[in-house]
Amino acid sequence: MRFELMYESFFKILKGVPLTLEVVFISTLLGFGLAIIIALMRISDNKLYSVPAYSFIYLIRGTPLLLQLYFVYYGISQFSFVRESFLWPILREPFWCGIITLTISTGAYSAEIIRGGIQSVSQGYIESGKALGLGRISLFFRIVMPITIRQALPAYGNELILMVKASSLISIVTLMEITGIARTIISKTYAPVEIFLVAGSIYLFINFIITRLVKYAENRLSIPGA
Repeated sequence: MRFELMYESFFKILKGVPLTLEVVFISTLLGFGLAIIIALMRISDNKLYSVPAYSFIYLIRGTPLLLQLYFVYYGISQFSFVRESFLWPILREPFWCGIITLTISTGAYSAEIIRGGIQSVSQGYIESGKALGLGRISLFFRIVMPITIRQALPAYGNELILMVKASSLISIVTLMEITGIARTIISKTYAPVEIFLVAGSIYLFINFIITRLVKYAENRLSIPGA
């Protein structure tokens, strides 16, 4: 085991942490908004909303994330109307292709988490809100959504951890995040074990911080005596 190489590589790989966190943060934020929309469509009684939402979730959850990334980065560019559209300046950039792919992926998985949280809200809370004269929008944002977040937080914490790990795939499209830098170092040193141990420890530390933050949020949002 080449410990000196591991020590030197640690600081090099550490430079990829900001990009990893940036990709995860943007994708998670956009994915959360997408998930709310998909979840509301999923629980709708109108099949014009529920069927497309179900199909989207089934498609994204049923196909590998790597395949989705390849499709967004390599596949879409094959269509001339895409290359000629106003979206091409975004779709030709590896960074945004990674963001789009991760956003769609977490949106599909998180939609099911949020759907479960919404459906777990007691009817009594909803009736109480209606009795107070709250409209549908106010009822959703002031009663349903806060309870949903509290109920779904443990499962959503797992999704955040999965997002951090999934971000390693964007190195396939030339982005130099943690795994991308690690692969570059390996190509020069031929020491995959040592370098991947260093990269893995960094991912482990990031996910440790996330689990602590989620646990703190759970404690803050918990109902005393519940």
